[in-house]
Amino acid sequence: MTASGTFGYGLEFADFMPLDGIGGIIVKGTTLKPREGNDYPRMAETAQGMLNCVGLQNKGVDYFCSHIYPQIKDIDTNMIVNVSGSSPEDYAECAARIDTLEHIPAIELNISCPNVKDGGMAFGVTCAGAASVVKAVRQRYHKTLIVKLSPNVTDITEIARAVEAEGADAVSLINTLMGMAIDIEKRKPLLSIRTGGLSGPAVKPVAVRMVWQVAKAVGIPVVGLGGISSAKDAIEFLMAGATAIEIGTANFLDPAISIKVRDGIDDWLDAHGCQSVEDIIGVID
Repeated sequence: MTASGTFGYGLEFADFMPLDGIGGIIVKGTTLKPREGNDYPRMAETAQGMLNCVGLQNKGVDYFCSHIYPQIKDIDTNMIVNVSGSSPEDYAECAARIDTLEHIPAIELNISCPNVKDGGMAFGVTCAGAASVVKAVRQRYHKTLIVKLSPNVTDITEIARAVEAEGADAVSLINTLMGMAIDIEKRKPLLSIRTGGLSGPAVKPVAVRMVWQVAKAVGIPVVGLGGISSAKDAIEFLMAGATAIEIGTANFLDPAISIKVRDGIDDWLDAHGCQSVEDIIGVID
C-alpha cells in the first residue's frame, strides 16, 4: 500500500503507475473540519530522510465525500482514508461520515494528533488516550479499522494492546519520529514550528524493531511502514511479522516505487523457492 500524506488521493500518480496494481492507497489525512495546516516552510530534507510539519492540511470530510470520493471510488484497489482529529468525538464523527461510503472498505486512524483537551499531548502516546479514540470510533464505524501507532512512546506494545482491546482490526506502524533541523547560518529552525515528523530510510531500523515487538504482542494484523524504498526493505518488515506494508517517503523520489517493490518481492520469493509471501511472514523469533 501507499502511506497517507505521500500519495495524495492516488489520482496524482495515475500517469506514473497503474493504481490497480497495488493492494491499497491510503489517502491523505482527513479531518472533520477543514484545516489550513502550518505556515511555510513545512518540509525539510535531512540525511537519509525528510522532516515535515504540514499540519494535516485538507478541506474536511464533507468536501472529501462530495468531491474526492466520486473521483476515486471506482479505482480497482482498496481506497483507505486516514482519519485525524482533536477529540475522540471529532474522530468518531469523521469516521461515521466515511462509514457511509460504499467503496471505502477501511480507515486508518492517525492517533499521533494532539489532544486539545489534554494540553496538546498526542492521543497515541498513552494507553488511555489511544483507547479513548478507538473506543469512540468503533461505536460509529463498522468496517475495517486500522490504527496507526506513534513511535514516540516508551513501550509501543502497550499502546498496541490498548487499541486491540477497544476493537482495532489492525495496527500500522510506525508514524513519524519527532525531529528537528537547524539552519546554522540563519540560526533558526528549518521548519516553521521548529519540530516535525522524521520519515525516510533513517527511521527504518526503529520501525522494523517496533513491528517485530508489536507482532508478538497482539493477535491482530500488523502493517509495517517506515523507510521502505526497496523490496529488501519490505521483506525485512514481513519477516519481522508485518502482513502488509506501506511505502511513504520513497514515493517522492520515485512515483512508481510501489510497483517496483511489489515485483521485487515476487522475484525474491521465486528465487528462494517460496510458494507465497506467507512463507516468510513472522519468521524472526
